[in-house]
Amino acid sequence: MRQKLRVKQPALANRKGPIVLHDNARPHVSQITVQKLNSLKYETLPHPPYLPDLSLTDYHFFKHLNHFLNEKTFMNQETVENAFQQFIVTRPPNFYKNGIQKLLTNWKKCVECNGSYFD
Repeated sequence: MRQKLRVKQPALANRKGPIVLHDNARPHVSQITVQKLNSLKYETLPHPPYLPDLSLTDYHFFKHLNHFLNEKTFMNQETVENAFQQFIVTRPPNFYKNGIQKLLTNWKKCVECNGSYFD
């Protein structure tokens, strides 16, 4: 990862160490992972708590994308990109509108309950 950063983002790699947004998902907070990040002297930023109700992409966009790609086989990068473009252009305009409205509704509920999780 550090070698790729040196090429793609030299400003991040030329620091004391790269900055890593540290996800709080279980595999990412294991003792081994934390020790490795510390040994590499990576600066880590804590990830905000995950609220699935506020994740538009996980529960709207990617759910539909997963269904669209189900049982398709790709032989190269170009066919993957073409399939993704086909997915994007075949969604009706209200697809994005509905997803954004649901996110805003859930965001408002979260703000109103001071960030507490809700059903």
